[in-house]
Amino acid sequence: MSRDLLLLLEPGFTDPKHPGERFICPHGAPIEGLLASDPSRTTQLDIQRLPFARPRAVAIEALDEAHQGLPALIFGDEQPAPADAQVLGEKRFVTDTRRILDLLAQRHGFPKVH
Repeated sequence: MSRDLLLLLEPGFTDPKHPGERFICPHGAPIEGLLASDPSRTTQLDIQRLPFARPRAVAIEALDEAHQGLPALIFGDEQPAPADAQVLGEKRFVTDTRRILDLLAQRHGFPKVH
């Protein structure tokens, strides 16, 4: 059985267009905050933090070349995928930050966003 896979940009990434500066992803930051709020729950899913530079080989392998935007929550087969999941062949996933936060609470027991 496969587990849910959460793909995020690694915090503190650099962008060649802005030498000497470091960044966080504005979409991934709330998710990183949720993960940090209950680290024991992170063992219930697979989490990979990817470099900013494209191509992002892990994202391409998990979805495809057209879907390298992050964050992305890709559903494993331990639980049914939600009805609103995007479909790519046999894969089901979501990329909306708020929806990812909601699903991490529903599927993995993280605190809910108020």
